[in-house]
Parts: sequence; C-alpha cells; structure tokens
Amino acid sequence: METQHSLDTRNLLCPLPVIRTQNLVKTLNPGETVEVVGTDPGIMNDIPAWCRINGHEVLESTTIENEYFVCLKVGD
Repeated sequence: METQHSLDTRNLLCPLPVIRTQNLVKTLNPGETVEVVGTDPGIMNDIPAWCRINGHEVLESTTIENEYFVCLKVGD
C-alpha cells in the first residue's frame, strides 16, 4: 500500500524546496509518494532533475495559477 505525503515549500526559493524534499524522502520507504507544492517555478525543473539523479520517479507535475505541484514516487 502506497503512503501519500505532502510537502509545502511555498515562499521558499531554490535550493530550499529540493533540500526539504530530499530531507523528507530520506525518512520514507520505497514506493511511498510525495506531493511537493511550491511558489518557486524552479521546482518544475529542479525536483525532476534531483529525482533522475537519485532514482526516484516523477508521477505528475502541474501548475495551478501561481503554485507548482510535483508528485514523486520514492525509489529503491
């Protein structure tokens, strides 16, 4: 069973959203998912790049008004 986590990085600028995401993911098990929401448009590139390097999977990324959402699945 997958567990969904949320991470609010609104009003944080690069590199803090990626650092906070990394810190949360370190505490999770493979297969768990995280939805990161932020106001820095950089997360739309930075988090997917971090995922590729670290073996995690981006499930979805969307923009709603001035907020950016990236949903990722923790890898092995």
